[in-house]
Amino acid sequence: MDTSKGKIIIELFPEEAPKTVANFLAYVQKDGYKKTTFHRVINGFMIQGGGFSSETGSKVSTLPPIENESRNGISNERGTISMARTGNPHSASRQFFINHKDNAFLDAQGNKWGYAVFGEVTLGMDVVDAIAKVKTGSADKPLQPVVINSITLLEREMK
Repeated sequence: MDTSKGKIIIELFPEEAPKTVANFLAYVQKDGYKKTTFHRVINGFMIQGGGFSSETGSKVSTLPPIENESRNGISNERGTISMARTGNPHSASRQFFINHKDNAFLDAQGNKWGYAVFGEVTLGMDVVDAIAKVKTGSADKPLQPVVINSITLLEREMK
C-alpha cells in the first residue's frame, strides 16, 4: 500500500477469511483503491480508508456487500486490517481499517458479530502511526488528506 505518508506492507489471510480477502483483492486488481483516502483517523484506535476519492471527496462505487467472517478466530489487534461496515454485520464492501491498538471489543463475541480481520501489517507500522497522528476535524476526518496512491499485490516468494 503506497500512501502519501509512506508504504505499508500487509500480509493477507486467505485461509481464515477467504471471502473478505477475495473481495479486497477484487478492488486491488482493478485499481479500486487508487487515489482514495484515509477519511477517518482516530489516534489510539484505528485508521479507516478506501471509500472516498482523494480528487472529489465523494464516495466511490462498491461491489455488493460480503458475508461477515469475523468468527475466524483472529482478534482485532494492533496492526491487523479489518473490514469496516455499518450496523448490519453483513454490510462490508470496500472500506477497511487498520487497528492502531489492540481492539478486542471489535471481535465477534457470543451472538454478537465483530469486524472481520483479514490480514496484518508486516512492515510500515511507523507509517500507520504517522497517519494516526495527523490533525483531524469533524467526523475524525484528516485536515490534510492522507491519500492511498495505490495498492499493489506482491506475490510472496515460496521457500
